[in-house]
Amino acid sequence: MNCRPQCGACCIAPSIHSPIPGMPNGKPAGTPCIQLDEDFRCKLFGKPERPAFCGGLQPDVEMCGDAQQARTYAINWLSALELATRPDSKH
Repeated sequence: MNCRPQCGACCIAPSIHSPIPGMPNGKPAGTPCIQLDEDFRCKLFGKPERPAFCGGLQPDVEMCGDAQQARTYAINWLSALELATRPDSKH
């Protein structure tokens, strides 16, 4: 599956704890990455400076939903995953 146009959910919803060019301390959950362009695409895609975490996120139907609901569904799914995996969360 390819990333859906105008989504960018994986560059917004999760927190990233490793440095990102332009964001040396990473980014908090719900904050758009500074490397997200106006078309909601990663400017670092395929480059070595892209955080390993980002490369580990691969689009699939479970995370992205169907084409009609893609962005909203993906942001909600990733946000729920973020909450469930926080070190201080109660499972």
